[in-house]
Amino acid sequence: MANRWLRPEVYPLFAAVGAAIGICGFQLVRNICINPEVRVSKEGRAAGVLENYAEGEKYAEHGLRKYLRNKTPEIMPSINSFFADPNRS
Repeated sequence: MANRWLRPEVYPLFAAVGAAIGICGFQLVRNICINPEVRVSKEGRAAGVLENYAEGEKYAEHGLRKYLRNKTPEIMPSINSFFADPNRS
């Protein structure tokens, strides 16, 4: 029964599901640890709604977002410009 599921054809499926679970786990840990709107401790929950805009801005504008802000949304820009630019000869 075990070798029915552990065929080599199933490994990419395991990798994709494992990557998805890893991304979900990362996001859950990130939200629990550094999201200003999530409060796990009893003292934090008792504080109510805080208007700490600087902390919220720091959470929303993380390093990856700052890095990708001025980049073009292309996977292979050189190939795209080669086939799409009419001025290239």
